[in-house]
Amino acid sequence: MDHSIRILGESKPMTRVFEQVSRAAPLDRPILVVGERGTGKELIAARLHYLSRRWDRPYVKINCGAFSEGILESELFGHEAGAFTGATKRQLGRFERAHGGSLFLDELGNLPIAAQERMLRVIEYGEFERVGGQTLIQIDTRLIAATNEHLPDRVTAGDFRGDLLDRLTFDVITLPPLRERGEDILRLAEFFGIQMASELGLDNFPGWTREAEAALLDYPWPGNVRELRHVVERNLYQQEDPSAPIRNWVFDPFERSDEQASASRLTDLDREPVMHSPSDDLPLKEAIANLERTRLLDALDASRWHQARAAERLGLSYHQMRALLRKYPDIKKP
Repeated sequence: MDHSIRILGESKPMTRVFEQVSRAAPLDRPILVVGERGTGKELIAARLHYLSRRWDRPYVKINCGAFSEGILESELFGHEAGAFTGATKRQLGRFERAHGGSLFLDELGNLPIAAQERMLRVIEYGEFERVGGQTLIQIDTRLIAATNEHLPDRVTAGDFRGDLLDRLTFDVITLPPLRERGEDILRLAEFFGIQMASELGLDNFPGWTREAEAALLDYPWPGNVRELRHVVERNLYQQEDPSAPIRNWVFDPFERSDEQASASRLTDLDREPVMHSPSDDLPLKEAIANLERTRLLDALDASRWHQARAAERLGLSYHQMRALLRKYPDIKKP
């Protein structure tokens, strides 16, 4: 199976995307790829190039948000010697380097108005001048662009040219966010887990528990496929016993695991003087569970069962709070 398909998913929404890519790829027309961060826009752009008749010609990429306005124009269109301070020799821009092939413009919404005007001329006439130059350069380059913004709103606001957007959208390929294609989440998580297990030298990927699976499906994945990959790889790497199934996910790399957070809270409680109670005679594990359950109920009652506020009272993240509620399924709103 194609590697990009394995990485992006095999659900019905993604199958429709790949079919759209296959139809658009052979045509020498500009294509706009739209999607949230981490949905795989760059992989789709590469697929558009390598399925085209230009597959064996240059495929050049540029992130329009990575350069200041003046530098970006030089990167795109090149410059002549002496065009500006420090320009000691002629430099070819990305358009020239992509001649005969494809140019991928990532983060298109960051393209300054001046560069938009020059790009419009390239699309219309296939020619441009280098920065500081007067000679017209003829090029044959297919444009593929990507954005996580709704560019029609930018056109309405007056900071993106409508005529340029019209010319860049022969077809618009919209990538669905991961949260809208749950069937891909577990499949991709297993795929990334197997890859990471191999990198760690494990015989196989141990998988995860039912509770961990529910957490994967419940999480909204704002960073989409990229975030899923990092979460799976990081959690497997950080396990004390990497051969054991993953029990709890740490979604935020700056947060501790549920077990660490619970241990920290219990340590703090141990420092406080407490009265003897019948629970002191219980096994330690059961006593900890009773205390955790009581604190959880108290926080929910005090917050009128608003889970986010209860999590804040307990010093937990929202996802740690949801993990606790799954741990005690008998706790329900009265």
